[in-house]
Amino acid sequence: MPVRPALAAVLGGAALLTLAAAPAHAAAPAHAAAPAHVAGSARIAVPVHAVPVHAVPVHAVPVHAAPGESVTVDTVGRLAADGTVTLTGTYRCTGNTGPVFVTSALSQRDPRVKHGIGGTVARCDGTTHTWSNSGQVSGETLQPGTAHVQATVMELRPVGLVPLPVFHATADQDVTLVQG
Repeated sequence: MPVRPALAAVLGGAALLTLAAAPAHAAAPAHAAAPAHVAGSARIAVPVHAVPVHAVPVHAVPVHAAPGESVTVDTVGRLAADGTVTLTGTYRCTGNTGPVFVTSALSQRDPRVKHGIGGTVARCDGTTHTWSNSGQVSGETLQPGTAHVQATVMELRPVGLVPLPVFHATADQDVTLVQG
């Protein structure tokens, strides 16, 4: 199985497990902003390829980052003529026991709707690395201009028979999508 569909399936399954396990009182405002390098509340982004829906509503789950762990989102994203979005940033994480990924989600018109934009395998060795995620959205035509991005460093930690998601860091950032 190619890496991208497998990654999308794993991340989608983990996000759905997280949503199912989230307590009802964990919901927060759909568009609460946090600094790009500080963990706060995470809204889970299900990759578009994992679930055949046009857009996924936003839900909140508490997240705590360990000291020295972070993720950032660059303030400019690229929008290709074919609709492919490329988002970039940096991350730093430590102490993983399972595979770790940097996921990203984008909203433009409705802050309650997030579109998963790719996923990158992360290396948690305590140093800062760059990430770049690309993907297309369905159900909405993105336009150059302001958008909101959430990036998350998520580990699939082996617990019993099922790997469970563990969030190392999350960031919310307003970005400018530029053609090119």
